[in-house]
Amino acid sequence: MINLIIKNAQLAGRKNLVNISIEGAHIKRIDDIENAINSDDSHDSEAAASSIVYDAQGNFVCAGFYESHIHLDKACILDRCSVEQGTLEEAVDETGKAKEQFTEEDVFERASKVIEMAIKKGTVAMRTFVETDEQTEMRSFRALKRVQDKYAFAIDIELCAFAQSGLTTKPLTQQLLQQALAQGADLLGGCPYKDENPEQHIEMIFDIAEKFDVDVDFHLDFDLDPEGSSIPKVFEETIKRNYQGRVSIGHVTKLSAMDKMKRGEMAGLLKMADITLIVLPATDIYINGSDYESLIPRGTVNANQFAELGVNTTISTNNILNAFTPYGDASLIRMANLYANIAQLSTDNEIAMAFDMISKNAAKLLALNTEIAVGATATLVVVEAKDSVETIRTVAQALAGFKNGKQTFCNQAAHICFE
Repeated sequence: MINLIIKNAQLAGRKNLVNISIEGAHIKRIDDIENAINSDDSHDSEAAASSIVYDAQGNFVCAGFYESHIHLDKACILDRCSVEQGTLEEAVDETGKAKEQFTEEDVFERASKVIEMAIKKGTVAMRTFVETDEQTEMRSFRALKRVQDKYAFAIDIELCAFAQSGLTTKPLTQQLLQQALAQGADLLGGCPYKDENPEQHIEMIFDIAEKFDVDVDFHLDFDLDPEGSSIPKVFEETIKRNYQGRVSIGHVTKLSAMDKMKRGEMAGLLKMADITLIVLPATDIYINGSDYESLIPRGTVNANQFAELGVNTTISTNNILNAFTPYGDASLIRMANLYANIAQLSTDNEIAMAFDMISKNAAKLLALNTEIAVGATATLVVVEAKDSVETIRTVAQALAGFKNGKQTFCNQAAHICFE
């Protein structure tokens, strides 16, 4: 029985508006408005009469947005940090001090705040890192497991057990990461540039990941020196262990400092090993170049160039309201718009590629499907725009969301109050 109809919806690739009929958690029918009006199926008419109806009013309906790299456990701690220099070293030090006071309830409350921001901005799934080390032990992990359960009705959350502060000389961290994986963490994250032995760090992350048969995600190459990239080592281990399609790398700001030929070489390695590249505009443009007085570098690579070469690329938030990123609202649409500005995108095709980086590309990384078709899961977001390009160009508002056929949020569209 039809229980929800989203009418007057604009779908990508469709000339006419459509009505989307949903039965349970799945899409039952998609009808052009003209066909829906002329239908003489009395059974459908009766079903529609008893259904909840949401009028999209001609706005764009998509499968929602996918956050591929965020730190819920470190969000909203700006009031606990002293941010004066805007450097990576300062952010690491200030966050380290703040982590000493993290409790399970504290992490739960701050993460819940960000999750609710994200839901209201149209995010339907995300991957969050969870620092699992001597300082936090399992407190943050337990908190985010609770968040994962509480908000499952609206958003799918992957938990990545993460070695932020080194691994090779820290046996307790090694133990805690495996404990988190044994207790339900979805994948494993590493940070080679913060370890005394970056290459061994990479090997150990792969070793543990293989043991538990989980994917891996690295914070990589977070500086503006074009030399000494860890991409070749990650590529080597990915191929050696047959981990193609199961590895992603975030930040990778070294790429923005490389010349065109060197970037092409790196893109070739990423494509060959099917490694996803995640760019994090808000953090990368804030942290990098703080020591420059003129011609300050953007510190964010043009991911479109990598996408054109066949690399899966995504855009994500990274941090919100902390020493790494002292602002944020969990809007992936805004993040894609920021990226488009930094990368100096202009054509519709370029902007559409940026939209893909927060939708189908990121969903691919999370092993989720963004197809809107009969039989597909009814997870949909209504955006105040006519298509994906206008969504990014105008930083359009997400108006409503549905997961598995049930509404999860609503935002009233603003209107002008004439006298």
